[in-house]
Amino acid sequence: MIHRTRLKWFVPLMLAMILLLIPACSESSGTTEEKPPEENKGSTSSPSPSPSPSPGNEDKSKDPPSGGGGTGDLIVAWLSEPPTLDPHMSTDQQTSIASSHIYDTLVKHDKDLNIQPRLAESWKMVDDVTWEFKLRQGVKFTDGSAFNAEVAKANLDRLLDPKTASPRASLVNMIKEITVVDEYTLQLVTDYPYSPLLAHLAHPGVGIVSAEAIKKDYEKVNAGEKAGAWLSQNPAGTGTFKLDSWEPGQELKLVKNDDHWGNKAKIDSITFKVVSENGTRIAELETGYAHIIEPVSPSSIARVEGLDGAYLNRQASLSLSYIGFNTEKEPFNDVRVRQALSMAINKDEVISGIYEGTGIPAVGPLAPDVFGYDPSVKPIEYNLDKAKELMKEAGYENGFSTTIWTNDNQERIKVAEYVQAKLKELNVDVKIEVMEWGAYLSQTAEGKHDMFVLGWSTVTADADYGLYLVFHSANAGEPGNRTFTKDAELDKLLDEGRKENDPEKRKAIYKRVQEKLVELAPMLYIHHQEYLDGVSKKVKGYWRHPSGIMQFHDVSIEP
Repeated sequence: MIHRTRLKWFVPLMLAMILLLIPACSESSGTTEEKPPEENKGSTSSPSPSPSPSPGNEDKSKDPPSGGGGTGDLIVAWLSEPPTLDPHMSTDQQTSIASSHIYDTLVKHDKDLNIQPRLAESWKMVDDVTWEFKLRQGVKFTDGSAFNAEVAKANLDRLLDPKTASPRASLVNMIKEITVVDEYTLQLVTDYPYSPLLAHLAHPGVGIVSAEAIKKDYEKVNAGEKAGAWLSQNPAGTGTFKLDSWEPGQELKLVKNDDHWGNKAKIDSITFKVVSENGTRIAELETGYAHIIEPVSPSSIARVEGLDGAYLNRQASLSLSYIGFNTEKEPFNDVRVRQALSMAINKDEVISGIYEGTGIPAVGPLAPDVFGYDPSVKPIEYNLDKAKELMKEAGYENGFSTTIWTNDNQERIKVAEYVQAKLKELNVDVKIEVMEWGAYLSQTAEGKHDMFVLGWSTVTADADYGLYLVFHSANAGEPGNRTFTKDAELDKLLDEGRKENDPEKRKAIYKRVQEKLVELAPMLYIHHQEYLDGVSKKVKGYWRHPSGIMQFHDVSIEP
């Protein structure tokens, strides 16, 4: 049985029919355009808003957003909102998408995954462990304070501060010394030669926050509040956008930062609307209430591709979709059980039947475009007879009862349903629980789950990020290791991989890591997905990074 609440989506469809019946130039309506245009969850720390219609069921009797007429107000309908707007306190993609437009990083990845300047104009290696950065001058935060080396240091200090307990600390915990050489020169010394450092500094989780905002957040922490609670509601960055308003569970609005130091945004605002149902999101694209929808269900690809006024944006990813096992709980603490459950699931059926053939099967956690991926690693193959043998050997011939958690992503729910059906063949009774995104993240971080369906994007395109955060015992829980994997040999290999500077030696280490992870089977590695967005043809300049970060910096809307 599945426990969930399904939102209805007939209102937007009825609206679409009504709109088609209204004359295109109705004077009484007061609108300039009444026909449809031609053309991949959470909670916050703020008080809940007043009761209002559920996301996706809002009153659609008002006019379409003026952005459809070219004023520059972009409407994005997406599955769920970010749990926070504090980049240092997040581990989810929604926060990365929003925060990457509010905050800048020292460096950034371009479309081809090359490192480019951002708040750091240039950098050099002084020696094997010392990096020196020349910082951009004349940059102001949205709270009016200035950016300089002291501010950059304050951000890194905060990430490393045990009092803050940032889940992003492992991005920079190899840094042992942070030195302000002068107002616009910063030196970083690492514990060991660490070649992926620039890729880590490009991660949205290392977004640079105003030192004044950091100070105020610390004051709240000293008064007993959780780190990031104040900053999440009062973000101050140097990005192309800034926070305008946030109605938790409904919509988040960012507006253009007119004082941005670089190329300013071409649109006036971005409104991220929480629209939980796939059908409702598509209806909003059809009727012109949304310019971009995310995600598009693979089962709806043909429908979106058939729209006259929109197109399907497809992007190969650096991500992994997986079914995780809580290795600290019985019977998942037995590797034979984990291997048996992995053997009972036919990934080809999942990809073809649920994901409509989009994406590629995963052998292990790394996608092919990630540094360190090794194509010679052999997967656990689908083998139901062998799975039954392993279950008998482990003492579970008669099976057991368990739960599988997922958030309200349509494909993940279908994956959970598929797992529920397939594991019956091993006498395993699976109950499905569909959870709200923020609760899902917090409770899997606390280890309250048995099995769960989730994903991970290797944002840095380097194996260290895709493996160390997700499987090292030091990162159990919120930082990324939600399977609570703890293996001394694996830890040793992961430590060696991040300390080795020779690319070929690193690849050899990560090959062994991937082989070890297939053997340990802390998760069933399903596939490396394609990101699917529906985009109005009026939207120009939109693209999505292989990391999954939606890019609105250069977006414009044509009439």
